[in-house]
Amino acid sequence: MTTKAAAKDFPVVCVGGSAGGLDAYKRLLSHLPSDMGVAIVIVNHLRTVATQLHEILPRYTEMPVELITEGLLLRRDRVFIIPEQHDLHVLDREFRLKPISKPRGWPDVITVFLRSLTRHWEGKLIVVIVSGYDGDGSAALRGIKDVGGITIAQKLDTAEQPDMPESAIASGCVDFILSPEAQQIVRIAHGNS
Repeated sequence: MTTKAAAKDFPVVCVGGSAGGLDAYKRLLSHLPSDMGVAIVIVNHLRTVATQLHEILPRYTEMPVELITEGLLLRRDRVFIIPEQHDLHVLDREFRLKPISKPRGWPDVITVFLRSLTRHWEGKLIVVIVSGYDGDGSAALRGIKDVGGITIAQKLDTAEQPDMPESAIASGCVDFILSPEAQQIVRIAHGNS
């Protein structure tokens, strides 16, 4: 099986967040089946503080939770966490890490990763923008839609910091506005909305 053919085997669900994102990640993961056949990539804004998500989130899912390292293979039924101080890319089903390209101001690590996915992932894409400050990710949603991906924003009244989902909604490129525990996410991943 070629790499491109293998990539089409499963969807990638990118969950982008920042301040207040932990609550959304916990609620989302605790409602997803561990064998739903998707790779979940959590892209959280962290510039200098080491992430602890790979230590916290295993309490909320039966899927293995891994801190991304250079060359780690993107696989289904796993949760992957971006490390701090890095931009994240994907190439040939492997994660690629580069030094953060915007070290000052609000990071754009979600936008960077989503643009990489649109260029280098042949399978289905689902993006979920959750609680956080600023509007990271919004600039890449049109590209996700252009390649046939599905975009979701967290319901504003369920987000601790609604700036990021609000920016996503304002982009005009959001398909669904849902709470993190919505079972509709499972149906969307399997092609039934």
